[in-house]
Amino acid sequence: MALLEIKNVVKRFGDFTAVNNVSLSVEAGEFFTLLGPSGCGKTTLLRMLAGFEQPDSGQIVLDGQDMSRVPPEKRPVHTVFQSYALFPHMTVRQNIAFPLKMAGWDAKKIASQVEELLEDVRLTQFGDRYPHEMSGGQRQRVAIARALVDRPRLLLLDEPLSALDAKLREQMQIELINLQKEVGITFVYVTHDQGEALALSHRIAVMSHGQVEQLDTPETIYSYPRNRFVADFIGQCNVLEAEVVAGNGDGTATIEIKGCGRMRVALRGEVAPGQKGWLALRPEKIKVGRALAVEDGEVHFKGRVNDCLYLGDVTIYLVEVGDGVVIETMLPNSAPGLAKLFDDQDQVEIAWRFDAGSFVTE
Repeated sequence: MALLEIKNVVKRFGDFTAVNNVSLSVEAGEFFTLLGPSGCGKTTLLRMLAGFEQPDSGQIVLDGQDMSRVPPEKRPVHTVFQSYALFPHMTVRQNIAFPLKMAGWDAKKIASQVEELLEDVRLTQFGDRYPHEMSGGQRQRVAIARALVDRPRLLLLDEPLSALDAKLREQMQIELINLQKEVGITFVYVTHDQGEALALSHRIAVMSHGQVEQLDTPETIYSYPRNRFVADFIGQCNVLEAEVVAGNGDGTATIEIKGCGRMRVALRGEVAPGQKGWLALRPEKIKVGRALAVEDGEVHFKGRVNDCLYLGDVTIYLVEVGDGVVIETMLPNSAPGLAKLFDDQDQVEIAWRFDAGSFVTE
């Protein structure tokens, strides 16, 4: 049985349905992420797990016990907030010890547990400092240590890295992954940052308008989005209007891309002739060059570079093909020296394997 089961949970605020009949489960020891844009319901769902909000219907079951009406302080659950919520007048040790002190632990046991957590988050030498004497990343580690000090069954993290700069956020992502492995506690993490979710998670629930659009591993969500919303929301993606011409009976279909023509695409479900949808195709899956050999199983087009975006490690080239269709391609800047390969208006060819993209619907 899963550690956490969310069963048909609904939460309304007046006429607005923030969480709409959500069901999912989280396994013990899992790093599970709720991902979606602002207003999608992910934070409301997290607040219900914490006990700060009550569901209008449905169940939240933790370790086989329905927690839907259990107050926050009675749940074996802790929350780490974006704002850290540290006591400014307490040292790091005192902040971490606070939950144990309130629970009436023995002083020696508190001291031992605090030192263990300081070591886990690599802050042993900062125990006597106050929050204002520490960096944002260090304060976030203190907040996490305080939440973990009494070993909750579940740790909830509400966009805990969003206030940090990009480089520090990347460092903290690695620290969170390592810490979660070390302590073995189940993490439920909320973020709107797709890259962060892909980097951290064992599984991701992508949410929109109060519902789960797709729940799967990061690799599957990225490579095989279930619908147009997921394809558009997760990373960079070409989403090209398409219609099914015929199923080929071999796990592929022939589709027609508006403005481009017909091509073969791999399927992950059943389709019917005339069904409308989109081809979701990641830019890095596309080859681009001044001249490309035509290989079996590839879709091949000639086009013109409309624009480019240099990002340091990669350059994105917008290539116009067919009848005004623009396809985004991506090439690594791995060659020595200046790595830009094409300029605006250059004639190029692009190609991708038939199974590089996915046919998706609404």
